[in-house]
Amino acid sequence: MRADTLATVGKRETHTAGARGPVQFSVDRNSPVPLYFQLAQQLEAAIENGRLAPGSLLGNEIELAGRLGLSRPTVRQAIQSLVDKGLLVRRRGIGTQVVHSQVRRPLELSSLYDDLEAAGQKPATRVLLNTTTAADAEVAAALGVAEGDEVVLVERLRLAHGEPVAHLRNHLPAGLLELRTAALEETGLYRLMRAAGITLHSARQTVGARGATAEEAARLDETEGAPLLTMQRTTYDDTGRAVEFGAHVYRASRYAFEFQLLVRP
Repeated sequence: MRADTLATVGKRETHTAGARGPVQFSVDRNSPVPLYFQLAQQLEAAIENGRLAPGSLLGNEIELAGRLGLSRPTVRQAIQSLVDKGLLVRRRGIGTQVVHSQVRRPLELSSLYDDLEAAGQKPATRVLLNTTTAADAEVAAALGVAEGDEVVLVERLRLAHGEPVAHLRNHLPAGLLELRTAALEETGLYRLMRAAGITLHSARQTVGARGATAEEAARLDETEGAPLLTMQRTTYDDTGRAVEFGAHVYRASRYAFEFQLLVRP
């Protein structure tokens, strides 16, 4: 079985921290796995592990096909699969460029800010709302308060590498902790809660999906009807008290939830 080594890819348009030199790819022409899929997998892995950082320039399809020793349709199919995932973008007059890696978040009690930071995604926050409001029936049931009671409402837009990733809407019991807008823009909500002495213990979470509304599309830089991931979570402290109810939407092109499934004996 012979594997063909491909030419170096990843000519940098700009200098990006964390680059570790040129990237080599190889395909096995005797494998039953399609050549385009082999190339797409290796490109995606190089983006995910930082070998091809945001801003890396791959060139156009004709140039790539010639350098890699593959047919143009094969390269086009590989690139299109990663364009569809939001990892690459075609720029007229420039070629194919790495945009970013998709955030893969484990389904555990962690904050989006921490997950983005751990993935090297340079998180930033834009606070859209930081106020108090009367709890509606859904919020009251989640937080264990009476309908109409005053609760804190925080609404934020989370960005990675300057691009919107998620819209976060959180309700908290009134008087739980002081939430300054400046602090919310500097770090994650869970970090602020822990710093205030709140021990996060467990959560009940529901994950879903739907199309973006016109308002959501404008906010998240997507097209109306684009796929969004949804998540509702009620978080409890170590005394069993509900301390946060979140309703979030994420760009499916930039974000994914990871599950670990165990076989029951």
